[in-house]
Amino acid sequence: MKRLVIFGNSYQQDGTARVHALLTYLCERGLEIAIEKEYQRYLDNDNGTASSYRSFDTSEVPDADLALSLGGDGTFLTTVMWVSSQGMPILGINSGHLGYLTAGSLDEARSIIDDVLEGNYRIEERTMLQVSCDTVEIPHPWALNEVAILRHDTSSMLDMETWLRSHQLTTYRGDGLIVSTPTGSTAYNMSVGGPILEPTTSCMVLSPISPHSLTMRPLVVRDDSVIVVRTHSRASSYEVSIDGEVTLCPTGSSLTIGRAPYCARVVQRQSNNFASTLRQKLLWGTDQR
Repeated sequence: MKRLVIFGNSYQQDGTARVHALLTYLCERGLEIAIEKEYQRYLDNDNGTASSYRSFDTSEVPDADLALSLGGDGTFLTTVMWVSSQGMPILGINSGHLGYLTAGSLDEARSIIDDVLEGNYRIEERTMLQVSCDTVEIPHPWALNEVAILRHDTSSMLDMETWLRSHQLTTYRGDGLIVSTPTGSTAYNMSVGGPILEPTTSCMVLSPISPHSLTMRPLVVRDDSVIVVRTHSRASSYEVSIDGEVTLCPTGSSLTIGRAPYCARVVQRQSNNFASTLRQKLLWGTDQR
């Protein structure tokens, strides 16, 4: 492993001194690095020396052996959007808050890099979703976490006629509907009462948001399913949130949601596992006695 591309954000909690130290360490380990130009500009403005490294634009991400995401889960999702179609593995280093998707914290960055260079890691292939609308083009139609159908500029409920694998399923009535991957099961899906899924399972979840009927419960389906949702509302449009990126779609239009043609390849340390992540990130290890 020789070449890295680096993505980050401008919301570093403790400044950028540790980021610059990490960049220096990467070079000392003989790695060729290139930094996304907006992140590089931020590092330069914070009295750093990032401009001495090669930069790139997101429209032309160079070939690399690994994408390094420096930030929180939002930065990780953005990195996934730019590199997953290339099959590039993604390593997340958390310098934000929760960092559920990341392999470890910025304090652990050197040891994590050492593990990767020594081959002490694994790559998990995570299902992604692809969404299309029959009336408008969606700029970035791929999601690692979820596709959410939400109200826009109205307090009225949405009516969401839903088909599962070409068979009519139901009409969800409520504030919205989330179609989540297993990776996204601990994100928006969990906040509305959806199930937590092991990230590498082959399924997805439909979770209604504030449903009008109490019998409308989250539904787990195969990840090769194709879901079609036609949304009606008193408003002229509704929102489609794809990992937080929002597109407005006209009322009466249909969305088609299914498995993307490629996966996100997430780098994990061998010592990381699903049980420990739940204990550390969701505090399942808290002693309540």
